[in-house]
Amino acid sequence: MTDYPVLSRDQARQVDAAAMEHLGLPSLLLMENAARGVTEVLLRNGEIDGQILILCGPGNNGGDGLAIARLLASVGVAAAVYLVRTGKALTDDANHNLSFLLASGGIVKEGNTVNDWEQLFSELTDNDWILDCLLGTGVSGGPRPPFSAIIKAVNGSSARVLAVDVPSGLNCDTGVADGICTNADATVTFVGMKQGFQRPSASQFTGEVTVAHIGIPLAWVHFWLSDCDH
Repeated sequence: MTDYPVLSRDQARQVDAAAMEHLGLPSLLLMENAARGVTEVLLRNGEIDGQILILCGPGNNGGDGLAIARLLASVGVAAAVYLVRTGKALTDDANHNLSFLLASGGIVKEGNTVNDWEQLFSELTDNDWILDCLLGTGVSGGPRPPFSAIIKAVNGSSARVLAVDVPSGLNCDTGVADGICTNADATVTFVGMKQGFQRPSASQFTGEVTVAHIGIPLAWVHFWLSDCDH
């Protein structure tokens, strides 16, 4: 069994930053590797015989989703992508992946009302997948509109839900939802297990958790974490 570390939110960010600074790994490559890990887990579940909807926020979690859509398309699997900007500019890496996806012929929809979301998700079946790439680890406090309404609609759907890195609305340090939270059937998180996922009650939000690497050598991660503790 792989000896993945248990990381707090700050540690997860610090590992990424240190890998960029000390190993020279570009942030865009780390995002690509994260997206590849999610794509592999999704395809490992068997043949995709339904729809895939990818919900992307404006942060790097949304950038993961945009990259996932392109990687799925690279093996002939189509996904419907919905971008929820809420008036915010995309992060640089998310914006790059939006450009890559659009340039390759991908379609990204924006600006749905709450009624549109409810209608969209109500038509899905248990053969379909929703990928939650809305908020990630960067948001504190409960999800605010329109994310709260979107999460509520996701939870009311019959589709299977896969959360990318962390279910939207879950505090990954405490394992407690600060408000409404995505109820995922599965979660793919990166580099190590999130600290809050160790809380038994967190499983109602995460479902089965898989840790995916993003190209940072595991021995280096453990060395860097132990060095920081001194």
